[in-house]
Amino acid sequence: MTNLKIYNFMGLRKIAAICSAVLLIASVASLSTKGLVLGLDFSGGTQIEVGYEQPADVTAIREQLEAAGFEGPVVIQYGSETDVLIRLQGKPEQGLSEKVYAVLEGGSEAVELRRVDFVGPQIGEELREDGGLGMLTALAVVMLYVAIRFQLKFSIGAVLALAHDVIITLGFFSITALEFDLTVLAAILAVVGYSLNDTIVVSDRIRENFRKIRKATPVEVINESLSQTLWRTINTSVTTMLVLLALFFIGGELIHNFAVALMVGVGIGTYSSIYVAATVMLALKVDREDLLEPVEGELVDDLP
Repeated sequence: MTNLKIYNFMGLRKIAAICSAVLLIASVASLSTKGLVLGLDFSGGTQIEVGYEQPADVTAIREQLEAAGFEGPVVIQYGSETDVLIRLQGKPEQGLSEKVYAVLEGGSEAVELRRVDFVGPQIGEELREDGGLGMLTALAVVMLYVAIRFQLKFSIGAVLALAHDVIITLGFFSITALEFDLTVLAAILAVVGYSLNDTIVVSDRIRENFRKIRKATPVEVINESLSQTLWRTINTSVTTMLVLLALFFIGGELIHNFAVALMVGVGIGTYSSIYVAATVMLALKVDREDLLEPVEGELVDDLP
């Protein structure tokens, strides 16, 4: 790789640390004060599927329901232009679906009631707890895996990078007041996997270069490693983003927030793989001695 251009990534690590700190503080502040706009999966409520003979006007349907006294109905198309999904938050009531159907039946279009699902608040609370536990478990397993495969300093850097990505993605949803449901939770767990994969590739190259390059400082080794993996990181991120943009624009409203969560997570994850994990390693004073493989038969201490 003699013709490789080496970029001074670590020369900007202080600026990157300030940017990360600002994003983290804003995210934590928003999560603490505003919280997340929880979807039906977590808050409980009623989900009603109806079908029309002609393409449905979701705006008109929403106005019909609001005029009838239903607060904050979520009305979206799914599958086709004639299929409509209605979400009503709050404690499920007896006969609620019949009331909704009566309102819709009073419109100019013929409507068919297809399915009604109820999510109780207790189930929503269990889903929140299970989702949070699943995320913590994922981070713990990642830390153990990286510590075994690489070294403890690499493990701390990887887990802090993942926590960084998750908090900022959650903060984005809190600040923008986008609905947080099970699809978004699945997207955030996918972000953990994506970011980890990128961090593992970078960490593997850093370990290899620490063992191969004998007369270089840790900063120089990390800069060379990041430069060697830069185009792989960019290509992976760009191709992933192209797929997510397609999902965002033509995938329909049901997976709109899922695509948003992944786009934010992939962007932040790419940044954290370059700066957060590597910066933490430098802060922990990683060096060549941490990564040398033991040589069979080598004496630990020289005899006098």
